[in-house]
Amino acid sequence: MKIYKITFSILISFFSIIAFSSCTKQEGQGGTSTIKGKIFVAEYNVFTPIDSFYSGKVSVYIIYGDNEYFGDKIESSYDGTFEFPYLKKGKYTLFAYSDCLLGADCDGGKKVIKKEVEITENKQTIDAGDIRIEVIQ
Repeated sequence: MKIYKITFSILISFFSIIAFSSCTKQEGQGGTSTIKGKIFVAEYNVFTPIDSFYSGKVSVYIIYGDNEYFGDKIESSYDGTFEFPYLKKGKYTLFAYSDCLLGADCDGGKKVIKKEVEITENKQTIDAGDIRIEVIQ
């Protein structure tokens, strides 16, 4: 009878650990919050500014938590807006690629422009503001 109690206790402990560890929510999709922002483009002809505007069709990436690879990618809308809906609480990194102006230290002619944001509540909408990129024409 004593062996059955010990075995039963061990099984209950094991299943409790599994149940609670599977309930740990990590950053990513499946939540009720949203991160939004806009892509702002500064257009250059070498070093001379030509124009600036909010731009559509720019790829925006999101990294969930401390992952090394992006979790999702979208394109900005015609007015530069972008939105990542259905996110859980946690830390996120948004990024887009910008051209490098001459003399800038960049790999392959592109540099990464990042914004870090944190969702602290459910049903929260975070405005990340503008992500400013440079484009050489």
